[in-house]
Amino acid sequence: MDGIFNIYKEKGYTSHDVVAVVRRTLHMKKVGHTGTLDPDAEGVLPVCVGKATKLSDIIMDGRKSYRAVVRLGVTTTTEDASGEVLEEKSVDFDEDKIRRTVAEFVGEIRQIPPMYSAIKINGKKLYELAREGKEVERKARVVTIYGITIRRFLPPDAFEIDVDCSKGTYIRTLCSDIGKALGCGAHMASLLRTKTGAFTLENAIPLEKLKSLAEEGRAEEAMLSMDEALAGYPAAVVSEKSTKLLYNGGKIRSAFYQSKDRLEPGELAAVYDSGKHLVGLYQVCQEEETYIKPFKMLV
Repeated sequence: MDGIFNIYKEKGYTSHDVVAVVRRTLHMKKVGHTGTLDPDAEGVLPVCVGKATKLSDIIMDGRKSYRAVVRLGVTTTTEDASGEVLEEKSVDFDEDKIRRTVAEFVGEIRQIPPMYSAIKINGKKLYELAREGKEVERKARVVTIYGITIRRFLPPDAFEIDVDCSKGTYIRTLCSDIGKALGCGAHMASLLRTKTGAFTLENAIPLEKLKSLAEEGRAEEAMLSMDEALAGYPAAVVSEKSTKLLYNGGKIRSAFYQSKDRLEPGELAAVYDSGKHLVGLYQVCQEEETYIKPFKMLV
C-alpha cells in the first residue's frame, strides 16, 4: 500500500497521534504526516504510507489554507486559546479599521516564531524551554500571505478569516500580530486547516472512517495514489530505450522523452517509464538542450 490518506484531524489529537492510529489501523511501519497541526486545531492532515512517505516533504512544502477566529483584546502565552492570559485591553470594534489592518498583512511578511513551537534551538524545542519558564531570542522568518479574506465579523471582539499562505506560516502569530497592529492585542481562538497542496477539506476523512474501511478490507478506497498526489506537476514519459538509465537515477535528455507536458527549466516534473509507471520527481534543467535529473526517486 503506497499512497496518501487525507485525514481530517479532530481536536485533541496531535499529528503524531494520528500517525500512530494510522500505523496501527493499517499494520504498516512506514507512515508519516505532512505538517504538524496543534492539538486544538482541526482539519486537513495528509498522511503518507509506504513509498509515498518519500513525498511527505514535497506535500509539506505546498501552499496551505486555513480558517481562523481572531479574538481581540486578549493576548496569551501561546498566542492561542490554550495559553495563559498575559494582558487584556478594551476593544474598539471598528470594522473598517480591521479590514484595512488585515489587508496590510498580505504579501511577504516577517514573523517571529512563538516560544510555544517545535522549532529547535541548540538541540532543544522552543516549547520545552517555554515550559521551563525560559524565553530565548528567535530570528524573524519571511513567509508569504497570498491572501486573507474576512469571512464574518463576530462583535463585540472577534472576526473570522480565511488565509492562503506559504509553508512555515504561524497562523496564531498572524492573529497576534494583527492584534498588535490594531493596538488591542489578540489571540487565535480556533483554527481549521482547509487545504494542503492538492488535499482539501471536502475529501478528508476522520480516523474512525478509516478504521471502519480497514476492518472491511477497503482502506485503499480512501487512499490517494502518488500519481494523483502529483497531478499538479507537469509529466514526462521516457522512452523504453532509456529505462535502465531512468531507474538508475541518470540524466535523461529531451531526445529520449516518449511524451511530455510543457517543461520549464527549474521546475519539477513527475517522470514515468514507457509503461506509465511513476519513477520519481525530476528537476528540469537546460544547458545546450533540456534534460531532467533526479530530484526524488519514488521506486
